[in-house]
Amino acid sequence: MSDADAEAVLPSPRSRAAAENPKNVVQSAAKVFAVLKAFTAEMPELTLAEVAARAGTDRGTAFRLIHTLEALGYLRAVPGSRRFRLTLKCLELGFSALAARGLPDHALPLLRAMVPELGDAASLGAVEGGDVVYLARVQVGLERHGVVRQPGTRVGAYATALGHAILAYLPREEQIAHLARRERMKLSERTITDLDALLERLSQVRAQGYAVSDGENAYGLRTIAAPLLDAQGEPFAGISLTIDASRAPLEDFVAAGLPRLRQVALELMEAVRLSRGAIGLRAAT
Repeated sequence: MSDADAEAVLPSPRSRAAAENPKNVVQSAAKVFAVLKAFTAEMPELTLAEVAARAGTDRGTAFRLIHTLEALGYLRAVPGSRRFRLTLKCLELGFSALAARGLPDHALPLLRAMVPELGDAASLGAVEGGDVVYLARVQVGLERHGVVRQPGTRVGAYATALGHAILAYLPREEQIAHLARRERMKLSERTITDLDALLERLSQVRAQGYAVSDGENAYGLRTIAAPLLDAQGEPFAGISLTIDASRAPLEDFVAAGLPRLRQVALELMEAVRLSRGAIGLRAAT
């Protein structure tokens, strides 16, 4: 995705505020989607009364919405019953967003929305063979620190908040295996290289749900990171937010950046869940 493409899909603060204003919400459109979302894998066929109850609307409104959606081809009456079900045409609503795009492509506009508002860099990465492999990165102004991490860049997971956030959710034997794959060198005086100390750090990260690095990976940089977990609670990737240490104290950075970082993580996890495997970890180009 190019910068222009990302900016085109990225809502501005003004557009986000407008969308969150109840006065700007078209209730009839909201009710249409409530009807569509009433159908689930567990309840693929519903009666008029069931649709009304699950969509939170009255039977008259449900009746009109159902028959409107039926006329448009998104619902179909089940022959020989008073039930309705979604049609395959509903796939069109999500196909354009999912087709031929990997997780990094979906992550880029979300990462860009955090830079430079909340940080100087935001990243998506995965752990492989003891390394963090960067899959997507948005960065502004950190070149003076000698930090340039394009998609495909590999850094020892032991020395990064992003690596800690992912490793913390792996079984202990897998943590040790990844940490043993890399020679653990001091990148700053704060870098943790001792195995027992690293395992203790991973336990702390698991307990609090996020990782923090304060100059451990590079002098003058602070990073917070959160894991991306699948339906079984296994990590498949992570995201991070980094600032120049002169920009804010660590506590202020965490307080401001962590809620947004977690929001982005939840959005990406939900995208992967809804795609049922269509969104993978292919690096952005």
